[in-house]
Amino acid sequence: MTLADLRPARLLSPALLIPALGGFVFDRALKWWIVEALDLKNRLLIEVTPPWLRLVMAWNEGANFGIGSALSRDVWSAVARLSSAGLLAWATTMRDTLRVVCVGLIVGGALGNAWDRAVYGAVADFLNMSCCGIRNPFAFNPADIFIFAGAVGLILFDGREKAET
Repeated sequence: MTLADLRPARLLSPALLIPALGGFVFDRALKWWIVEALDLKNRLLIEVTPPWLRLVMAWNEGANFGIGSALSRDVWSAVARLSSAGLLAWATTMRDTLRVVCVGLIVGGALGNAWDRAVYGAVADFLNMSCCGIRNPFAFNPADIFIFAGAVGLILFDGREKAET
């Protein structure tokens, strides 16, 4: 990718903006409602439909499953912002709308988690799901879902642009 490949107008594309802004706003709204309004940060546990869905307050100072939690929140915030900027630049070179949507999902989720780090000092994870007699000890949040869905989408839709040329 060269500077000539970048198409800044693509940054204003609804295919990029709607998932990025929508994911960020949804993540922020749900986190506010659950962590603040329902006071999960003090209650620590709300049984919704046990064992399938429980709201469990978990503060993640690292990446997935707390990996890299020894790094500061500033480092993780910088990683989120820089990777989002890189993904946005990459999205301006894409012709495939589905891949652009996937980048938007990742960026929305990354910025939602970066917001948590700025406000709380850690990412607010609270969704805990278990099934079939297997107890899941981990919690996640909507931003994580958007990041995961976007990454899976990029993998699934890889090669579409090559096939179109």
